[in-house]
Amino acid sequence: MSTDAAPPTVADVVAELERRYPPAWAEDWDRVGLVLGEPCAPVRRVLCVVDVVPETVAEALDAGVDMIVAHHPLLLRGVSSVAPTTYKGRIVHRLIKSDVALYVAHTNADVAAPGVSDALAARFGLTGLRPLHRPAPGSPAHGDGRGIGRIGELPEPMTLAELTRHAAAVLPATAWGVRAAGDPGRMVRTLAVSGGAGDGFLADATAAGVDAYLTADLRHHPAGEHLAADGPALLDAAHWATERPWLDDLAALLREATGVETLVSDLATDPWTVHAAPPAVDDKELRP
Repeated sequence: MSTDAAPPTVADVVAELERRYPPAWAEDWDRVGLVLGEPCAPVRRVLCVVDVVPETVAEALDAGVDMIVAHHPLLLRGVSSVAPTTYKGRIVHRLIKSDVALYVAHTNADVAAPGVSDALAARFGLTGLRPLHRPAPGSPAHGDGRGIGRIGELPEPMTLAELTRHAAAVLPATAWGVRAAGDPGRMVRTLAVSGGAGDGFLADATAAGVDAYLTADLRHHPAGEHLAADGPALLDAAHWATERPWLDDLAALLREATGVETLVSDLATDPWTVHAAPPAVDDKELRP
């Protein structure tokens, strides 16, 4: 973009986002799209975040951005007030007073190809990617390799214990880290990944015949029943860490398509901030 050209507007940035991540691809329960901002307002700088929280809003204002593009919706569930006496109301008021637009791409970015899980798969060097869970035939998102999660081949086989340590090294750092379920010595060649909460796709991982499945927010009973039924080994990472990689792709897309300056937030918004492991316990001692 020429330095003399007028900067793109909020509407221009929205149009590019919706070309890449059409709102029709989002789940029915989701709330995506433009949340705040005048469509005709100029945009010179954008901050890409996973969560719209006071800390990332402060980061945006300190950086002088004109727009935030977030993965998680600020207003996912209905509210009857955005008064500044409420948590979300304070965020809304601060953004409006600062003339900062807010846009959300959530499950429409999850299902896109490339999308959230492609960026996660890239951290592991997975090849031969295919969707873990495909949209239903006839749905707006069906086809062209789209779907939730990705399945691929690791560059080299690893044991589950090695893969767990590798995952902790290649994913953004959090106090949560990465934990795994299954035989630590199990060899993993095919890996399924899904950014965000993914225990709704345990059956898909089993049906795909993968060796292991990495996602976030795995729960005790579904995980235990999955393993008891001889399902793939499981790796459970922090929710934020599995979605943060996509922000780099998002920033590159906006920078190349619109010419705006893009920043990526590395503020870890995972709520878990302290982790303690039992002293002198290794994988073998933890096995039943």
